[in-house]
Amino acid sequence: MKRIYQVIFWSLVVIILTLIFGFSYHNYLYSFYFVSFLLPVIVGTSYFYNHFLIPRYLLKKKYLRFALFSVYALVVSMYLEMIVIFLAYIILANYQYNNMIPVATNIFVLAVILYLIVLLNAFILLVRTYFSNQENLNRLKTEKDKLSKGYILVKADRRNARILFDEIEYIESLGDYVKIITSSGKKIITREKISRLQKRLPEDFLRIHRSFVVNRNKIKAYSKGQITMNDTVLPVSRTYKKELDHKI
Repeated sequence: MKRIYQVIFWSLVVIILTLIFGFSYHNYLYSFYFVSFLLPVIVGTSYFYNHFLIPRYLLKKKYLRFALFSVYALVVSMYLEMIVIFLAYIILANYQYNNMIPVATNIFVLAVILYLIVLLNAFILLVRTYFSNQENLNRLKTEKDKLSKGYILVKADRRNARILFDEIEYIESLGDYVKIITSSGKKIITREKISRLQKRLPEDFLRIHRSFVVNRNKIKAYSKGQITMNDTVLPVSRTYKKELDHKI
């Protein structure tokens, strides 16, 4: 997902800069070539700020070092922009100053454009981080609510049955029904999909097969293709094996 975001963002940057430079010079192909020269400088500066300076110094409140390295980055990026202008003068303009894009000859304008893009990228990353953190907080709150209850209510034999999480050994799917097996050997059958029931359980309950959800705390043994729950051996499907290896 992050790679897709990066590709979309930098593709839009190329398109917008090409249109801006091309509009001022009335030559969009020349503008595209110039932006292609400039893009590595913009991407490198943005990466240095947003993935190195900000997390390593600004977020850790090392403001003096952040300011110092920011000045260094500004100087280096302006020198790199001068190299880009020089290359454009040789390769694109064929040593003819009049063939240069007017905007592209102004190092300060290019610096402003570069850092506007850097700040825009930083803002987008900040917004994405915020929503990601909110999602994690909501997930933790949901998990806490599940654990605070300590039990699940299911309808069995025309009445509500309260089953403690710690008592559940594993759950087996029976089509539109599920069978809940407890540590005491009790079997409770309720009309519900196994996927829906799992969402109401804490993270200790792991899906090992399309037909089975197990309580991680009740696992006695785990091998390549099966799990042992007391005296019961349950199969582990390939679909869930990788996630299961990570969580156990």
